[in-house]
Amino acid sequence: MTEKVFTFDIHARDGAARRGTLSTAHGDIRTPAFMPVGTAGTVKGLTPEMVRETGADILLGNTYHLMLRPGSERVRRLGGLHKFMNWERPILTDSGGFQVMSLNELRKIDENGVVFKSHIDGKRFDLTPERSMQIQNDLDATITMAFDECTPYPADHKMAADSMRRSMRWAKRSRDAWEPRPGYGLFGIVQGSTYEDLRHESIDALTDIGFEGYAVGGLAVGEGQEEMFRTLEFTTPNMPQEKPRYLMGVGKPSDLVGGVMRGIDMFDCVLPTRSGRNAQAFTRLGTVNIRNARHQDDPRPLDEHCRCPACRTYSRAYLHHLFRAKEILGAVLLSAHNLTYFQDLMAGMRDAIENGAMADFALDFHAAQERGDIDPL
Repeated sequence: MTEKVFTFDIHARDGAARRGTLSTAHGDIRTPAFMPVGTAGTVKGLTPEMVRETGADILLGNTYHLMLRPGSERVRRLGGLHKFMNWERPILTDSGGFQVMSLNELRKIDENGVVFKSHIDGKRFDLTPERSMQIQNDLDATITMAFDECTPYPADHKMAADSMRRSMRWAKRSRDAWEPRPGYGLFGIVQGSTYEDLRHESIDALTDIGFEGYAVGGLAVGEGQEEMFRTLEFTTPNMPQEKPRYLMGVGKPSDLVGGVMRGIDMFDCVLPTRSGRNAQAFTRLGTVNIRNARHQDDPRPLDEHCRCPACRTYSRAYLHHLFRAKEILGAVLLSAHNLTYFQDLMAGMRDAIENGAMADFALDFHAAQERGDIDPL
């Protein structure tokens, strides 16, 4: 039997955009790829079968939340996260750095790692690079993320430098502690806030250590899209060209298009499902608030070109009714719709890159979004 290997093959380029395949122990990932977020072992409101039907090749799980409950050791005893949540395809686990950053007064950072109190019951936990690797190994993550400190925004140069350099030391400890297995990978995380010299220093440090892939962290934390794109423009050209690149925690559809055009291969964000639970739908013609009264007598589908169950089967009037009546089905249908839209957007970009038409794709995308959803005549 052929041993599974972790490889990244780039099939086509169009400017900085790349079309590729990331092969893993749990299957192939078509890139550019969007990863639905299954923070606590579930993509909220959807079964794994429903998530797969949207076109997703890989899901994201979270070290911080899964270590608190049900506990990584329990997941390991039950066969790992793939078996536990019935998702046999690839899973990437966030190291917990972003969640720890967001705890504010509940955590203390030092050279060893982070000491924090659970937001659930106040229990004390120590999270170090070594412990993060152990937890992600217990979970059987296909792609493990190095433990890092997500630098808040704004940060002055000294604060960003100190934070980044600590993350680079933690990256080395993560590499040393990670358990290599055929078909599995460990990604390093580039930090440095919005400072070009610090981003380059971080890339050099991570490249010296060596990883199966590289993520861009510390963005989508309040800096705005223009600053995020500016940072990517001086970051991605200096990242290893033959390795996958992952922009963490991003984002809106326009962020995905702009990120792909700046050389990003992988994305994740809670936005599709969070918006779906709050009656916001993403469509080719921009966002739609299905709670708006203008939909209450509208027999049209949400998007006549969409293949999701909400658009194939139900009217805007019915979706409007579900949310006004506070029926759970509304959140389920809109979450599935939004994830389908995101996956179709990624598929469209993959096709555009293969055809050398990414610039035209982006122009058409922005024109349609600016047109906006139109009321029926």
